[in-house]
Amino acid sequence: MAKKRTTKLKSLSQGRPPTVKPQRSISSKATRTLIRTHHTLEKQKARALADGDDTKAAIIAKQIELQGGIESYQRASLTGQTNERGGDSSKILMEWLEPVVPLLNDLVTKGQPSRMLEVGALSVSNACSRSRLFDVERIDLNSQADGIKQQDFMERPLPLDGKDQFDIISLSLVLNYVPDPVGRGKMLLRTLTFLKSVPPSEGLATFLPGLFLVLPAPCVTNSRYMDEAKLESIMKSLGYAEVKKKLSNKLVYYLWRKDSPKPQRAVPFKKEELRSGGSRNNFAIVMK
Repeated sequence: MAKKRTTKLKSLSQGRPPTVKPQRSISSKATRTLIRTHHTLEKQKARALADGDDTKAAIIAKQIELQGGIESYQRASLTGQTNERGGDSSKILMEWLEPVVPLLNDLVTKGQPSRMLEVGALSVSNACSRSRLFDVERIDLNSQADGIKQQDFMERPLPLDGKDQFDIISLSLVLNYVPDPVGRGKMLLRTLTFLKSVPPSEGLATFLPGLFLVLPAPCVTNSRYMDEAKLESIMKSLGYAEVKKKLSNKLVYYLWRKDSPKPQRAVPFKKEELRSGGSRNNFAIVMK
């Protein structure tokens, strides 16, 4: 029997689909169903490719195409993030930063605004951008909007010095699109390199430098391999401290502060079952 050819995932672009501009509105229920189904099929395709099963991957790709493909998925994704649907996750971040808005404004007045890197950006007009408190750099795997640079965060050149680093990084519904647990761990570790070691001013030390992380709530509330305690342990091992957290029915929001001046050596975390049951999802983060 011939040995299957192994096809490795070369980048995150095989896990998270590109963005396109929305063309028509769809209902909230249809939006959720399309996103959930597409996400499941993309993970199945990525797993098939990783296993070297090109035939199965092709079949799944055909299923995705029959459901409208990437364009339908992106229309649903963008629709879900409109203000009418309450989907702009950066509004939560701005609420958390409200106590230090005067300090952020002072930095803007001095011509030294806090720098933000928004990974997986879908819009140039979210709450953070409208606040005019940040110098925002937006990137996405396949940008189709002005103001969003087409770039894979995992292939972004490493910072040469502090000028290439950021005061805050936003990973809103990005980590869950990475197709494998090891890749998710690598992404979290990589954020440390792109964050500055000290806050832009002493008064901002409670919040910055920080990582704004948003995940679907079931990733931590209904996963076989992940719960809030394990996520907190992983983040602590990286040198992050939890500043804020909000759990809604659909999403979980975190603001993590980078406490260590240098990236920490990752403590190994394996994919180990924490909850049993057929209704659980398989979201996991592996640190090697």
